[in-house]
Amino acid sequence: MGTGSKDKPENGLHHILVVDDEEIVLVALRETLRREGYQVTTTTDALQALELVRKDQFAVVITDQMMPALSGLEFLAQVKQIQPDATRILITAVLSLSTVIDAINKGEIYRFIVKPWLREELLVTVQNAVQRYEMILRNAVLQAATLSMNEKLTKLNKSLENQVKRDAEQNQKLAALNAALQVNLGHSVELCLNVMQTFYPMLGTRARAAYAICLAMGENLGLCAEEQQVLEYSALLHDVGMVGAPRNLIKKWHESPDALNAAEKALIHHHPELGQELVQFMHHLEPVGRLIRAHHEHFDGSGYPDGLKGDEIPWLGRLLAVATAYAESNDSDGDTLSHIKFRSGTEFDPDAVRVLLRCQPKATIPKKQKEVLLTEMEPGMIVVNRIYNSPGMLLIPEGQELTEALIVKLKNHNRINPISQVLLVYC
Repeated sequence: MGTGSKDKPENGLHHILVVDDEEIVLVALRETLRREGYQVTTTTDALQALELVRKDQFAVVITDQMMPALSGLEFLAQVKQIQPDATRILITAVLSLSTVIDAINKGEIYRFIVKPWLREELLVTVQNAVQRYEMILRNAVLQAATLSMNEKLTKLNKSLENQVKRDAEQNQKLAALNAALQVNLGHSVELCLNVMQTFYPMLGTRARAAYAICLAMGENLGLCAEEQQVLEYSALLHDVGMVGAPRNLIKKWHESPDALNAAEKALIHHHPELGQELVQFMHHLEPVGRLIRAHHEHFDGSGYPDGLKGDEIPWLGRLLAVATAYAESNDSDGDTLSHIKFRSGTEFDPDAVRVLLRCQPKATIPKKQKEVLLTEMEPGMIVVNRIYNSPGMLLIPEGQELTEALIVKLKNHNRINPISQVLLVYC
């Protein structure tokens, strides 16, 4: 049985267990990870490693596949039963791709590393593994705190309904309660935005651009706090109803809206209504739902879904319409503003257009992004999000400028393990 080797603990979240029956590999991994500040426990024996897992908490467990007592996958399957939150990484020299991919899909392992590994790829994989573990712990704490807070808020609300004439102390408690509700509401909106970003990244990108415009417009107009919040949340969630449409249809609508057939247009035209229904599951967002429903109505009555016109469209909805039109344009800023001005009085309220023109230079708008195919990538483009292959190996970090060599690398990986994620670059 191998002997365990362990640092003095400095940060429990960075505690890593390494298992390999080759002492020289074990030493190499231990020293590499220690230099990066990780707390490392090592052993050459898989059975002893299971005892360590039963006694200590680990953020990451790294093991070799070929070991005498248990294979790496067998060992990690038992680790999953003992410590399901620990991130599991498999090292293998003989790669059975179908077996490893199956293990990843079933949640047995998080990533795999092929011998001989590159130091940089090893460290990036371990860093991602630790971050995953930290996120799981934070989410557990947040969920527990949110559940506890919601239970308290429910009880307080029931008691406050029958106590309108409370004294100053009770009013202070009510103010604190409202503040907590606002925090929860903000978290709910952010969660919806993250769902949109995950489902189709361009939805999140354009929502943030619309938010920046609406923020500037609200400040310029001196909207009250309630109207400002409604306008900002409506900008962030205006396309949440798009999660009910196929991603290829969203892409087609963004790039060539005139190419949609009648059935496709009908599905797209339904998204404001679906968006309204979705946000109304959250308390206090009924006004936001009404604006989301109205953001494709036209000033001349030719919009959808209700064919409203002029003052029938809420004023904040008319502001949201020009903000989302600006955010969703694929053209340059100058051309976009020219197109919006051209449609003033027909599609857009002239007053809302004037507010946009006045506020757009002051808004802090994120860089425009566009979706590209792998074959459309060119040297000099900057990637927006990290690019992984299908087994989950990091290929390109976010913010990386593409070179000819990197593009060739991506294409080579794609031939072996197709890259299925949406590829975004800064315009």
